[in-house]
Amino acid sequence: MIREQARPTFSVFIILTLITGIFYPFLVTSVAQTFFRDKANGSLIYQNGQAVGSELIGQTFNDSKYLWGRPSATAPTFNGAASSGSNLGPSNPSLLESIRVRIKILKEADPGNTQLVPVDLVTASASGLDPHISPAAAYYQAPRIARIRGIAESEVNGFIKKHTEGRFFGLLGEPVVNVLKVNLALDAHGK
Repeated sequence: MIREQARPTFSVFIILTLITGIFYPFLVTSVAQTFFRDKANGSLIYQNGQAVGSELIGQTFNDSKYLWGRPSATAPTFNGAASSGSNLGPSNPSLLESIRVRIKILKEADPGNTQLVPVDLVTASASGLDPHISPAAAYYQAPRIARIRGIAESEVNGFIKKHTEGRFFGLLGEPVVNVLKVNLALDAHGK
């Protein structure tokens, strides 16, 4: 009786292992590499043949001549293996203190800027890896970048506008600016 049940069970196990463990992953990988090569390989951005980052994961930019992204909730910063939010609620004293510190850093970097600081410059995203900021957060930083680089603010705004991504399918989400792409364009500009 057991032998009669073991043979079909073992056969189904082998067939399903071949289908789900070998054939299906091979098929999906082949399709992804054929039709979506860039996305399947991490949407990497190359400069002079060298990978400088990904369109999908933020990076830390501390130099005042660069556009700064959202803070990262991961340790070390922008660590994909530790993706998570801080899970601190809006009334948590630790969150409020970290926001105060971030506002102070932004104000010290550009003391003449009297605009309200956009919330995404002082709070981490849910994943802690967000490569984007809102257009408001990008334009908030334009005067500082223009002053430090010695270029017109309109040029910085042009780079921001060029690298602003619209809503998904024109309907979903909000427009966002890819921080890495703007910073690479600023560096390519030469100042």
